[in-house]
Amino acid sequence: MKGPVKIVTIGGGSSYTPELMEGFIKRYQDLPIREIWLVDIEDGKEKLEIVGALAQRMWDASPYDVKVHLTLDRREALKDADFVTTQFRVGLLDARIKDERIPLLHGMLGQETNGAGGIFKAFRTIPVIGQIIEDMKELCPNAWLINFTNPSGMVTEAAIKHFGWERCIGLCNVPTISMMAEPRLLGKDLSELTYRFAGLNHFHWHKVYDRDGKDLTPELIDHINEAGGGTPVNIYQAPFPLELLHSMNLLPCGYHRYYYQKQAMLDHALEEFRQGGTRAEQVKQTEKELFELYKNPQLHEKPVQLSKRGGAYYSDAACECIRAIYSNSRTHMVVSTRNNGAISCLDDDSIVEVSSLISATGAQPLAWGPMPSAEKGWLQMMKAMEECTIQAALTGDYGLALEAFVLNPLVENNAETQRVLDELLVAHEKYLPQFHGKIQQLKAKGVHCQDPVVEDLMEHGH
Repeated sequence: MKGPVKIVTIGGGSSYTPELMEGFIKRYQDLPIREIWLVDIEDGKEKLEIVGALAQRMWDASPYDVKVHLTLDRREALKDADFVTTQFRVGLLDARIKDERIPLLHGMLGQETNGAGGIFKAFRTIPVIGQIIEDMKELCPNAWLINFTNPSGMVTEAAIKHFGWERCIGLCNVPTISMMAEPRLLGKDLSELTYRFAGLNHFHWHKVYDRDGKDLTPELIDHINEAGGGTPVNIYQAPFPLELLHSMNLLPCGYHRYYYQKQAMLDHALEEFRQGGTRAEQVKQTEKELFELYKNPQLHEKPVQLSKRGGAYYSDAACECIRAIYSNSRTHMVVSTRNNGAISCLDDDSIVEVSSLISATGAQPLAWGPMPSAEKGWLQMMKAMEECTIQAALTGDYGLALEAFVLNPLVENNAETQRVLDELLVAHEKYLPQFHGKIQQLKAKGVHCQDPVVEDLMEHGH
């Protein structure tokens, strides 16, 4: 790819946008940007204007003449785009509050990307990514779609397999955080190490080797429960059982705590809930504080407080991925892409999160090969759950939605399972038109969530 590029960011009013701008500014010599368009919806207009003004100040403080355009009209922005990044949240943080509170009221984890909340985030998001792709097919048919809207793996799989957008790569900050933290624990630089990741988004493992090919994984396992051991700030650090990890000789990602230490993670989430809130409510407060900072007309750089958000470094990964495609650099990154045999126990057209080389042709996954029996079983079950979720999101099939719940290890399969599903459907009615018929049936039966916070959100149209 040659010449200056046009970049469009869907969900441009996000609190992460300053990190995106910082990443583009520091890569400008390798990625000359012609223009940036930040797109949002009417509900996000105020935030878009605040963060858009900061984004322009950041470019004005740089040596580069780049114009930041703001719009609520997606189609206006997409015309002739080279790269489209997606970082939107359907229903905003109020939807995440429902995703977390309703399951917790019934004694189970909501967890916004892995648990019941993650399933519902997929239900809301997948139809919208389909609408965006329909516009892209008409307005920018050669653009790359760089997705870091969660649940990133499922959204990316829908984009590639179901909506037919092959030029799509999904990103996550979790591998980035591991590769930032772990070299320090070993007293080495990242350039001295070889990393290999394989699995699914928020459900991968990795191994690490030195320049002589020595496996350093066991050494890093011994550090994994330490502060600064590579766990994102939004995940409670329940200690991993080291004997289990040494037996596997694999480094799990931070989200594996929800599976290997499920009860401890549930207990912690319930305790936080009893003390007055969920992670979503904490994030809403953090975001409120960030936007107050962003309003300062003297601010022209990313504030350090942004690192408190669990998604720190997502945006920087997006910038690096775009740079690698533009410059055809064959850079090693961990991305969600078509499996193509990289993980032998999953279908070739499954979307997996693996070490890949990023170039002008996109992501070339590096072969991992066979998985040990236990990890193979986990992956096949989790992929089945993802596929059920995607199909339910596309069709509004209640039975498939229930099957996704039953398959998900974080959803307690008991008398409350269907109640949680039903309450979440009613709570998110505004953003689930594909389930309209079923939701009307549930409302006629009197299904609703008896939680004052959720009821207040519903009353105000959220």
